[in-house]
Amino acid sequence: MSLGLHYKNSEHIFEERERNGVPYLSCPLFERTGIVNHGFSTRLGGVSQGEWAAMNISTTRGDDPEHIKRNRELIAQAIGVSAEDFTYTHQTHTTNVAVVTEKDRGGRFPETDGMITDVPGICLVTFYADCVPLYFVDPVRKAIGLSHSGWRGTVGKMGKVTVRRMEEEYGSRPSDILAAIGPSICQDCYEVSEDVILQFEKAFDEAVLPSLFYRKENGKYQLNLWEANRQVLLEAGIRREHMAVTNLCTHCNPEILFSHRATGGRRGNLSAFLALKR
Repeated sequence: MSLGLHYKNSEHIFEERERNGVPYLSCPLFERTGIVNHGFSTRLGGVSQGEWAAMNISTTRGDDPEHIKRNRELIAQAIGVSAEDFTYTHQTHTTNVAVVTEKDRGGRFPETDGMITDVPGICLVTFYADCVPLYFVDPVRKAIGLSHSGWRGTVGKMGKVTVRRMEEEYGSRPSDILAAIGPSICQDCYEVSEDVILQFEKAFDEAVLPSLFYRKENGKYQLNLWEANRQVLLEAGIRREHMAVTNLCTHCNPEILFSHRATGGRRGNLSAFLALKR
């Protein structure tokens, strides 16, 4: 199966999968553990129409609720979980991380951009359309985390916040955690203004700044969220060999992946999914 995605290089950090006619992206780093169901949706395989076409499960974009319901069923079947177990964030670019327990199954956390759990079957779900998905799997303590990191979350080091929460709640050791930076906007496509760069200069060590951005003649900057989040994960104690960093850009693939910048905001949402197997 080939979705016709354009990758930044020949390596497929996330690989294309399909079940019952529904394509999704999967990370071999997590597949090898055998303890999680996970995935990242594309625009394909659903029933939504118009700007939401076709696989959108987000209720915040104005899509038809019946289409959303059917799409949830379809993508759940594809990744091997139950739509009733989907547990959501309502993301507002915070670094708030919720601890998800059995009583939270199927619910939604307001003002929250990350979740962690050690409850089998609960499927954590977060939403994207250029921002960075961060996946965490601790195969030793059998705990997981899933977080949304736009530029504000990256400045706030959302990846590190999530790892620390897993340490506090489950006794996870950063050296045991497997982490992935998921499909999101690449540096070539992500132009930002100087006020954003000033915040990165405050948040990150001076030695890594040249790898995070460069200034253009128009006074704007090209920002590398992939590298910034990789640095955050290293700072959190994740081992290099336990990390998968995407090379798949949402903005470079607007026909297959939702991109806020490519569509001027007329879009559905991509979704990241992560669940401990029962």
